[in-house]
Amino acid sequence: MLLRLSKCIREYKKATLLTLLFMVGEAIIETAIPYITATYLINRIQQKGDALSITKDILPVGLVMVGLALISLACGGLGGFTCARASSGFAKNLRHDLFEKIQSFSFINIDKFSSASLVTRMTTDVANVQMAYMMIIRTAVRSPLMLIFSVVMAAYLGGWLALTFAVVIPVLGIGLFIISKKAMPAFHRVFRKYDKLNESIEENVRGMRVVKGFAREDYEKEKFRRASDDICGDFTRAERIVAVDTPLANFCLYFNMVFILLMGSFMAIRHPESGVNIGNISALLTYGMAILMSLMMLAMIYVMITMSIESLRRIMEVLDEVPDMKNAENPVMEIADGSVDFENVSFKYTASAEAFSLSNVNLHIPSGATVGIIGGTGSSKSTLVQLIPRLYDVTEGSVKVGGVDVRNYDLTALRDSVAMVLQKNLLFSGTIKENLRWGNPQATDEDIVQACRLAQADEFIQSFPDGYDTHIEQGGTNVSGGQKQRLCIARALLKKPKILILDDSTSAVDTRTDALIRAGFTSYIPETTKIIIAQRIASVEHADMILVMEGGRVACVGTHEQLLATSPIYREVYEQQTSGKGESENGK
Repeated sequence: MLLRLSKCIREYKKATLLTLLFMVGEAIIETAIPYITATYLINRIQQKGDALSITKDILPVGLVMVGLALISLACGGLGGFTCARASSGFAKNLRHDLFEKIQSFSFINIDKFSSASLVTRMTTDVANVQMAYMMIIRTAVRSPLMLIFSVVMAAYLGGWLALTFAVVIPVLGIGLFIISKKAMPAFHRVFRKYDKLNESIEENVRGMRVVKGFAREDYEKEKFRRASDDICGDFTRAERIVAVDTPLANFCLYFNMVFILLMGSFMAIRHPESGVNIGNISALLTYGMAILMSLMMLAMIYVMITMSIESLRRIMEVLDEVPDMKNAENPVMEIADGSVDFENVSFKYTASAEAFSLSNVNLHIPSGATVGIIGGTGSSKSTLVQLIPRLYDVTEGSVKVGGVDVRNYDLTALRDSVAMVLQKNLLFSGTIKENLRWGNPQATDEDIVQACRLAQADEFIQSFPDGYDTHIEQGGTNVSGGQKQRLCIARALLKKPKILILDDSTSAVDTRTDALIRAGFTSYIPETTKIIIAQRIASVEHADMILVMEGGRVACVGTHEQLLATSPIYREVYEQQTSGKGESENGK
C-alpha cells in the first residue's frame, strides 16, 4: 500500500526531501545546544568563578548559541513550509487519483460503493492520510532522531546517572504502546460509521421534500442523532484511553527529574571526583525532557498512523478496484450509423445473481428508426437501453452499434454518439446555458435556443428574469420536474447524437407537449435512431417499431396496429389508457 501511495508524491518529491533534511538539521542543533550550554558555559562559570570574563568566556559562547538557535529556527520554519507544501500536494494528487479512478468505473464498479462512502473516502480518509504523511516526513523523523541523539548525549555527559532513562524509556514506551493498542479498535469502528452518517445526511438533503411532505423531520433528526451519538461514543471511549498518555508521561518526567536532581546533587557535592557537576545535571534534565517529549510524539504518531491505516485501506479499495470495462487494444473510433443489433443478449448485474435481468434478446433496429418500448415495472426496459452506450456489458451475446460490437469501440467515442435522457436526469449548479452546453461545448446561443424550442423549453426559459443566464441550483431544485426534463432533452438534442434514448423522460410533461417534442425530433434529427421508453401508449404509437417487454424478454415487436391485433399485453395497456376508445375520441 505504501509503495502504491508513494506514486502520489510526484512533483512534491523535492519538498519531501527538503523537509527530511531540515528535520535532521533541527534535531542535531537542538541536541547540540544543551551540550554547549553545560560544557562551555555552566561548567566554565563554576570553574572560574570571579575570574570569569564576559567578553572572553560568555559572549563567544552566547553568540554561538544564538547562531545555532537561529539556524534551528530556520530549519524548523523552512521544514514546516516544505512539509505543508509536500503534504498538501500529496493529498491533492491522491484525491485527484481517486476521482480519476472513479470516473473510469462502470456502473457495476460504482454499485460496490455507496456515493456517501466515496465522498467520505475522498474527504475524511484523504485528510487522515495527509495528516499521517505530514507527521511521517516531519515529526516521525525529528522525534526518533531527538530520542537517539538525546540518549547518546545523556550517556556521554551523565555517565551512570543516565541509567534512569533505561527505566523511564521502557516504562513510558510500553505504556504508550498499550494505550494506543487499546484505543485503536474504537478508532477503526468510527470510520465505518462515518459512511452511514454521511449516507443519512445525503438521503435527508436529497429527499428533503419527501421528508417535509410526510412530516418526518422528527424521525430523521432522531435517526441522525443516533448515528452521531454512536460515533461520539466510540470517539469518547478512544479519547478516554488516550488521555492516560499525559499523566503517564508526567509521572515519568517528574520521576526522571527528581532522580537526576537528588542523585546528581548528592554526587556533585559529596563525590566531586565522580565528574558529575552542575552543567551535567542541567544537560541531563534538558535531555530527559527531550527524550520524554520525543516518546510522547512517537506515541501520537503511532496513534495517528494506526488511524490512518484504516483510511488508507479504504482508499486503496477504490484505487485497486479494477474497472469492469476497458477499451479494446485497437478501439474503433468512428461510429458508422445509428443502427442497433441485439444478438442473443442475456444480462445479469452480478456474476453471483441467480436470475438474468435480460434473457435471449434478439433485435435489429435500423439507423434513423423511431422505436418505442413499453412494459411493466421490472421488465428491464432501462437495463436494455443501458447496454447500448455500454454502461453495462452484456453477460452473453453481443450488442452492435453501426454493425460493430460496442466492446470494440473507444468508450468516449461510443458515448459521444449516444445521448440518454433519463426520467430523473440531473442538472448541475450553474446557468441554463452552462447546463445545456454539456451536450455540445461549442454550441452557439442560436443553437441553444433552437434546441430549447424543439424541446418546448424556450417559452418557460424566456419567462425567467435572467432568461438563459438563470442560475440552476444544485440538482435543479429551483425548476419543476417537467422543466427539468425538457432542459435535459434540449441538452441531448444539442449533442446531435447518432442514437437518442429517452428513458421515460417525458413523464412529467402533458400529452400535447410530449407530442410537440416528438415532432421536433423528426425535423431536427431525422437520421438519428430514437429509442423511447414510455408508460403512455400515446408516446410510442407512431413509432416505426414498438417493443413490449415482459420479465426481461421481448414479448412482442411490431407497429401500433400490429400489436393491437397480436399482443394481449399491449392491447390491455391501450384499453386501460383509452377506456377502450380511440385516442382522439377519448380526448373529446
